[in-house]
Amino acid sequence: MIKKLVIVLVAFFALQMNAQEGTASPYSFYGIGSLKFKGTVENRSMGGLSIYTDSIHVNLRNPAAYVGPNLKVLNYENRPVKFSIAASHNSINLKSDSGSEKTSATTIDYMALSIPLGNKLGFGLGILPYTSVGYKLEDQNNNNDVLNRYRGEGGLNKAFLGFGYRITDELSLGIDVHYNFGNIQNTAIEFLYDDEGNVIQYQSREQNRSDLSGLNINLGLTYKTMINEKLELQSGLTYSPQSNITSKNTRTFSTIVINQQNGQEFVVNTIDADLEALDLESTELKLPARLSFGGGIGAPRKWFLGAEYTFQNTSKFSNPIVAINNANFVNASNISIGGFFVPNPDSFSSYWKRATYRAGMHFENTGLEINNENINEFGISFGVGLPVGKWFSNANLGLEVGRRGTTNQNLIQENFVNFQFSMSLNDIWFEKRKYN
Repeated sequence: MIKKLVIVLVAFFALQMNAQEGTASPYSFYGIGSLKFKGTVENRSMGGLSIYTDSIHVNLRNPAAYVGPNLKVLNYENRPVKFSIAASHNSINLKSDSGSEKTSATTIDYMALSIPLGNKLGFGLGILPYTSVGYKLEDQNNNNDVLNRYRGEGGLNKAFLGFGYRITDELSLGIDVHYNFGNIQNTAIEFLYDDEGNVIQYQSREQNRSDLSGLNINLGLTYKTMINEKLELQSGLTYSPQSNITSKNTRTFSTIVINQQNGQEFVVNTIDADLEALDLESTELKLPARLSFGGGIGAPRKWFLGAEYTFQNTSKFSNPIVAINNANFVNASNISIGGFFVPNPDSFSSYWKRATYRAGMHFENTGLEINNENINEFGISFGVGLPVGKWFSNANLGLEVGRRGTTNQNLIQENFVNFQFSMSLNDIWFEKRKYN
């Protein structure tokens, strides 16, 4: 079943990735957009916790999770191929001192495949939107006349290939190689008025486009061991060293006429900026180093509780093509606390006792500072994993409620509700023949 689905969904995912608007956050204006990928639906339902690994769920944060123990039901000779695809719907209430507004976005979040290679090796591959740009903002004067209108779209995507190796029964390591690609488009329109306060016929528009590409790696370790007959300790560590991505940039200035009925823009004339003379035609952006580690305890297949800390050196980030006077980047950090509970994984009488119930919370400093105010985020999350089909396949539902930003210093506070859905499908591709 998975083999057929992969072919269809790869084509669909490739067509949809560049067409979707992954966010509606005004904070996606800064840098290369808002971070879109925060783990699988299972991770996000536990507050973003990614240290837990098993043989039936994809873990895209730690490449050491591509390997694991073979299953008892397969006589410890094999473990399933894991395939996962996810989508989400984000609803945001934007609040400022001057009013409020509601917006939303629906996106495909990731698609990934993890394949076992014997008892010691495994590899994974997939594609996901990593950051997303999607904002529409206006500056107004005291008469509620529009002075400037800003909009942006695009983002950075990742295609990855990774390998994991099981050193011992307790310790595994892995590496992911990411190819980063995408584009970001920012547009600013300046509105001018005559002496009587009427908008003039022609407006000025500046458009910037950056086409991004580059490589980076992600290293991972997992360690798990039984503390006693019932309790298991799990821990994990990931590290992504700093890397560079290339940005090919263009900038145009246009005189336009705007249809006041539908907002459509008609270009009167256009001038291309000489970015080569400004040494901005091709620039290098630093992807900051990222370190995460954590641990937790639980009873295998029944419950787990853990915590994880993430640090990212975002103070090293800069984007020279877009100069912003009131904003800068500081080091980012995040604390995730969460876990899951399965009432009775072997129950035959009750479907809901075999379901997985998840919950968690996270506290994040996003690394963005505007008007000397840190843009922080807090969220609580809940989820359920519903068994479907055979080989422990499951459908996962997640709900995240939280807040990002502040209304201090004329900024915007986002109150968000995120709904997530994923299919985690397992199948056996490589079975030893019992009879010749």
